Parts: sequence; structure tokens; C-alpha cells
Amino acid sequence: MTRSAGKPPVIPGPRFLALRSIAALMLREMAATYGRSPGGYIWALLEPVGMILILSAGLSLFMRTPPLGGNFLLFYATGYLPFSLYMDISSKVSQSLRYSRALLAYPRVSWLDAVISRVILNVLTGAAVSAILITGILAVTAERAILDFAAILAGFAMAATLGCGVGLVNCLLSGLSDLWERIWAIVTRPLFLASGVIYLFEDLPRPAQELLWWNPLIHSTGLARTGFYATYEAGFASMVYGYGTGMLLIAAGLLFLHNRHRQILER
Repeated sequence: MTRSAGKPPVIPGPRFLALRSIAALMLREMAATYGRSPGGYIWALLEPVGMILILSAGLSLFMRTPPLGGNFLLFYATGYLPFSLYMDISSKVSQSLRYSRALLAYPRVSWLDAVISRVILNVLTGAAVSAILITGILAVTAERAILDFAAILAGFAMAATLGCGVGLVNCLLSGLSDLWERIWAIVTRPLFLASGVIYLFEDLPRPAQELLWWNPLIHSTGLARTGFYATYEAGFASMVYGYGTGMLLIAAGLLFLHNRHRQILER
């Protein structure tokens, strides 16, 4: 008998178990979201493509040129894609406990695993979709752009941070009250128009600027656009305010979910 035969079995550590749970939850959601429909991940591309085409076709009827550059597709893509990333992450994270309720009955799967898996999956999906669409638009339109990847990453990362923070807070509030989802849907209906997707912040009248500056998403779209247009500088955008708001919401959401997640799961 060799010495190895008498050694006790290696027990995976808690970090490994958490990573395995997160990976399993990600694979489960990928199969459930994209594996059951014809086309799978193609739909993740078609939705933003359709929205960008509609914006470009509709608004080009009222304007000869976009507010920046000479191509409507690129201008609206640079505003819509970070906004879409925020919306996808906030929506998915807000439903993370409800979606994984059955699996959370297992002791090795924690509520935090359910949240992290959804954040990672949607960040990766959003990043891949954005990269493919921007590359396609630049190739098809032959638009000359000097890309500042640091600014692009800063804008998209801010959108993801805000989406995670808002999603965590909504996960808590919607888990405690069925009415909150309806209230939030009504309150955020103007968000698309208030986030600088179809216009530049600098083109707004002063009173509108003073009001909309407090919307952190407009800082995200402004930062993202500076990475695509070398002649544009979003002087109004504050990384401190945008990231600070997102991190504050994440901290509050994690703290209260840590104390209330059992109550939410038992409802």
C-alpha cells in the first residue's frame, strides 16, 4: 500500500466552493435564457441593433447630422449601449434571489453567489455585445474614430456599477414589498430621455443641465462618448459622483440584503 492511500481526502476550501456555485449558476442562466430559444445569443445582439437602427432612422428625419461626428449609428450606439448595460444589470440583479430561490435551499449556495453570478454574466454579455456592435458599425460605415479605451471603459464600468447598485437596492425593496416594482417602473420611465442617449448634455438649456446633472447615468454616457470622439470632452462628467453613487448603493444593498435575505426568501 502506498503512502498516498492513507492520506485523508482533500476538502475544497470555501472560496473554491463559492466559485463553483457561481459558475454553476451562470451556466444555468445561460441555458435558461439563451439555450431554449432559436438563435440563442443572437437575440442579445438583435435587440440593441434594432433599437439603434430605429433611433438612427427616426431622428435622422429631423436632423441633417448627429450632434457629434457624421454618423447617426455610431452616435446613438455610444449612448444606448452603456444605458442598455445599466438596464440589463439592474433588472437581472433585482430578480436574482427570486430567480435562484430553489437553489438557495442548498447550504453551499448563498444569496451572494446568486447576485455575483448574474452580475458577471451580464457584464460579460454586455461587453461582448457592445464590442461586436461598435466594431461592426465602424466597419460598415467606414467611420474614422480614434478610440480612447480608458474613457470607454470608464463610462461602461460606471454604468455597470450603477446597475449593480440599483439592482441590489431593488432586490431588497421588491423582495419586501410587491408594490415596489410597479412604483419603480413608473418612476424610471423617463430615464431613457434623461440619460443623454439621444442628445449631448451641453446642448440642453441651463435649467435642464442643472437638473439632469444629478442623474449619474448621464455622466456614464458622457464619459463613454469621449472615448469615441476625440473632439468631444464631457467636462460636466464626474467620476467621483458617478462611481460614488454606484458604490454607495452597492454597499447599502449588500448590507441590508445580508440582514434581510432570509426574510425575502421566506415570503
